[in-house]
Amino acid sequence: MSSPAAPVLAASDLVKIYPPASRAGRPSTALAGVSLDLAEGTCLGVVGESGCGKSTLARLLVGLERPTAGTVLLQGQTVTSFRRPELARRLQLVSQDPFSSLNPRLTVSSALTEVLLVHHRVDGKKQAAARVADLLEMVSLGPQFASRLPHEMSGGQAQRVAIARALAAEPQILVLDEPTSALDVSVRAGIVNLLAGLRTDLALSYLFISHDMAVIRQLSDQIGVMYAGRFVERGPWQSVMSEPLHPYTRALLQAVPEPHPDGSLLGGPEGSAEESTEGTLEPGESPAAASAQTGCKYAPRCPIRIDRCLTEEPPLEIVTGAHEAACYRAGVPVEPGDVPAEAGGVGERA
Repeated sequence: MSSPAAPVLAASDLVKIYPPASRAGRPSTALAGVSLDLAEGTCLGVVGESGCGKSTLARLLVGLERPTAGTVLLQGQTVTSFRRPELARRLQLVSQDPFSSLNPRLTVSSALTEVLLVHHRVDGKKQAAARVADLLEMVSLGPQFASRLPHEMSGGQAQRVAIARALAAEPQILVLDEPTSALDVSVRAGIVNLLAGLRTDLALSYLFISHDMAVIRQLSDQIGVMYAGRFVERGPWQSVMSEPLHPYTRALLQAVPEPHPDGSLLGGPEGSAEESTEGTLEPGESPAAASAQTGCKYAPRCPIRIDRCLTEEPPLEIVTGAHEAACYRAGVPVEPGDVPAEAGGVGERA
């Protein structure tokens, strides 16, 4: 029996601690031991509230920041910084806001040509011009966009250019840090469909970060749910979406607005089409604030917690099949009357 193929991207026990902002402040833990494997040709979707560490994870994976502890391996080689051009070429980042990532003084043609020349993908500017036209066609933009500056484009068009710039390096992996969240609802679906097609056509692997459950569901093979700097649940998307094991994942799914006959979404702004994790969750501290407490970081917000949850942090482990959860009560349903217990009155419940 053949052994499984090595992952194209792997992270082991990533920790990122930022120093205090002032002398009176405390260090902030953004990541608290994150491990992951990304198989070739697959998409791992990472979802969670703002402040849970998603973007920090993206920056560490592509080498823009160094971890406090832990390692990142790209096809067996350690990713330390973008100073290693060959690693940078294989692993590219697409950020949330294209206007902050594109040079406002460079035309689209100049921005793409710069990448092609730096990574030696073409021989000279003449060959670069033909490749620029190909890249624009790949992201469904016409040749007229080659001479435009970022401010002359819409958000969706600028994000397509940012994707084309990432593709210019001919990468194997794209780390996509909420690439649709800054876009209008009307153009979001087009970007998602574009990314789905590119993944198939170019045999790309994705790590897709989002708070939009609809996008995560559409693109991902595996879903990882983050809270307070670590994964609390991970598994095949069908299993995570249909049978969530962690109470936080269930809360995220319950916060997704439901379609209403008049075209609006219950629980969200009228007419909104985004299924966001930023809806109403259990009361309690934010993921960022919870990172300093002992025990399970979700315990203050958890309606089914027990005494053990306040003192011991549950490990992420397999519960069923390939479905993992970091919860001592994984899979226990939340009853309608369950609410987070008071700090001094946590009780065991069968």
